[in-house]
Amino acid sequence: MPLARHTMYTHIFDALALPLDGEILGISGLKYFEGSKNFTPQRKIIASTARITRADYPDVNILSLPYTDNMFDVVIADQVIEHIEGNPEQAIHEIHRVLKPGGIAIITSVLLYPIHWGPKDLWRFTPDGLRHLCRIFNDIRAADSWGTKWIVALALIYPRIGDWRVTKKPLNIASYLANMNDKKYPWATWIIARK
Repeated sequence: MPLARHTMYTHIFDALALPLDGEILGISGLKYFEGSKNFTPQRKIIASTARITRADYPDVNILSLPYTDNMFDVVIADQVIEHIEGNPEQAIHEIHRVLKPGGIAIITSVLLYPIHWGPKDLWRFTPDGLRHLCRIFNDIRAADSWGTKWIVALALIYPRIGDWRVTKKPLNIASYLANMNDKKYPWATWIIARK
């Protein structure tokens, strides 16, 4: 798995009752939750009985989701919120609106990550910033981050460091860095909130 996502997904998956089931809305991608050629989860993240709705930009805009109120059990916005052209708080209200009572929102983002395509890169959020955005939710299950000053420093030398693969091979630098965490240098941020 790419270094930039390894610890974030480990913490997110550990905080959830897996596999996720019911009506699931995936906003602009679920590949790391479903598994892909670059990442195969060690456990089932989404149940085979789940009913998935994909809301991909530009066909669907997170600022005005075309779904009824209280429709989904889970909404996943993975690495989306930093790309929103508009008010991120409005996006959070839309996620909250389409979630069923008791439903779970999983929102991931970046902080000290380099500017990247999506089609634009507009926002950065700390865990406290995500908590503030999600203050309309009943319960914040987790709001956290992962990073280290070494990742930030190495990114200046190796701009594609986030793509390094975490493996079980001895002396794998990416694996070593993935197991470090310094809350003062968050590379990735996330929140899990319950309506």
